[in-house]
Amino acid sequence: MDINAAVGSELGLSDEKILDLDNYQNSPLYDEKEKTALAYADAMTLSDQDVDDALFEQVKRHFNEDEIIELTEIIAWENASSKFNRALRIPSQRLWNRK
Repeated sequence: MDINAAVGSELGLSDEKILDLDNYQNSPLYDEKEKTALAYADAMTLSDQDVDDALFEQVKRHFNEDEIIELTEIIAWENASSKFNRALRIPSQRLWNRK
């Protein structure tokens, strides 16, 4: 896992929820707002996806303008950091350990 998982653990996210992240779309552990944020992150991150109008409307239903800007910035920063680290062969810091 990465620093996000470490931060998530510090914020009280259960290991179960972190481990079910790959299944967030169908997981009962994630509410609709969380699923929307994660779908937005996937659409911004995955090369075969895009933030289409329907998804952006869903984002606007759950987040105000300032929150959308902050969420977008965080996702973009994490994407840039990931590409930077991968290009320079910087390994994961393994900051999250299952309890």
